[in-house]
Amino acid sequence: MADHPHDTLHDAADHDAEAYVHGSMTIEEQSATWSLFMTLAKWGSLVVACILLFLVLAFQPDGSIFAGFIAAVVMGVAGFMFLKSGKKAEH
Repeated sequence: MADHPHDTLHDAADHDAEAYVHGSMTIEEQSATWSLFMTLAKWGSLVVACILLFLVLAFQPDGSIFAGFIAAVVMGVAGFMFLKSGKKAEH
C-alpha cells in the first residue's frame, strides 16, 4: 500500500502550532478589512434608510415625491453629520 501523504501535512501543522507565539502576528490586514467593513456598513445603512424614507413618503396614498425627496435629503444630511468620522481611537 502507498504511504498516506496527509501524515506529512499533520507534521507540518504540528510544527506550525509549536512555532506560534501568542501576540506575535501582525494584524494590519485584518484591521484594514474590519475598518472597511464597518465604513461600508454604516454608510450603506444610511443610504438604505434614505431610499426607504423617500419611497415610503413618495408612494403612500396622498404622498408627494417632493416631500419624500426633501425628507430623504434632510435625513441624509443629518446622518452624514452624525456618522462622519471623529477622532480615531488608538489601539
